[in-house]
Amino acid sequence: MTGTTAKQKILKALEEMPQDVSFPEIMEHLYFLYKIEQGLKQVADGDIISHAKAKAQMKK
Repeated sequence: MTGTTAKQKILKALEEMPQDVSFPEIMEHLYFLYKIEQGLKQVADGDIISHAKAKAQMKK
Protein backbone atom coordinates (compact mmCIF):
# COMPACT_ATOMS: atom_id res chain seq x y z
CA MET A 1 0.00 0.00 0.00
CA THR A 2 2.99 2.27 -0.33
CA GLY A 3 2.12 5.60 -1.90
CA THR A 4 -1.57 5.37 -1.14
CA THR A 5 -3.37 7.96 0.93
CA ALA A 6 -4.88 7.33 4.33
CA LYS A 7 -8.33 7.69 2.80
CA GLN A 8 -7.55 5.05 0.17
CA LYS A 9 -6.28 2.67 2.85
CA ILE A 10 -9.41 3.19 4.94
CA LEU A 11 -11.71 2.63 1.97
CA LYS A 12 -9.84 -0.55 1.02
CA ALA A 13 -10.10 -1.85 4.59
CA LEU A 14 -13.84 -1.09 4.67
CA GLU A 15 -14.40 -2.83 1.34
CA GLU A 16 -12.72 -5.97 2.68
CA MET A 17 -14.92 -6.13 5.78
CA PRO A 18 -18.15 -8.14 5.90
CA GLN A 19 -21.43 -6.29 5.34
CA ASP A 20 -22.60 -6.91 8.91
CA VAL A 21 -19.50 -5.49 10.62
CA SER A 22 -20.27 -3.29 13.63
CA PHE A 23 -19.07 0.26 14.12
CA PRO A 24 -16.85 -0.69 17.10
CA GLU A 25 -15.26 -3.48 15.01
CA ILE A 26 -14.56 -0.99 12.22
CA MET A 27 -12.97 1.46 14.63
CA GLU A 28 -10.88 -1.27 16.26
CA HIS A 29 -9.60 -2.48 12.89
CA LEU A 30 -8.80 1.05 11.67
CA TYR A 31 -6.94 1.81 14.90
CA PHE A 32 -4.97 -1.42 14.49
CA LEU A 33 -3.99 -0.40 10.94
CA TYR A 34 -3.04 3.07 12.21
CA LYS A 35 -0.73 1.61 14.86
CA ILE A 36 0.93 -0.62 12.25
CA GLU A 37 1.51 2.45 10.06
CA GLN A 38 3.03 4.28 13.03
CA GLY A 39 5.38 1.39 13.75
CA LEU A 40 6.49 1.11 10.13
CA LYS A 41 7.17 4.86 10.04
CA GLN A 42 9.25 4.59 13.22
CA VAL A 43 11.32 1.80 11.67
CA ALA A 44 11.80 3.81 8.47
CA ASP A 45 12.88 6.83 10.53
CA GLY A 46 15.37 4.71 12.50
CA ASP A 47 13.44 5.23 15.72
CA ILE A 48 14.09 1.70 17.00
CA ILE A 49 15.96 -0.08 19.79
CA SER A 50 17.64 -3.46 19.83
CA HIS A 51 15.97 -6.54 21.26
CA ALA A 52 18.60 -6.73 24.00
CA LYS A 53 18.00 -3.09 24.99
CA ALA A 54 14.23 -3.65 25.06
CA LYS A 55 14.68 -6.68 27.33
CA ALA A 56 16.94 -4.66 29.63
CA GLN A 57 14.34 -1.89 29.85
CA MET A 58 11.60 -4.41 30.68
CA LYS A 59 13.62 -5.70 33.65
CA LYS A 60 13.57 -2.25 35.27
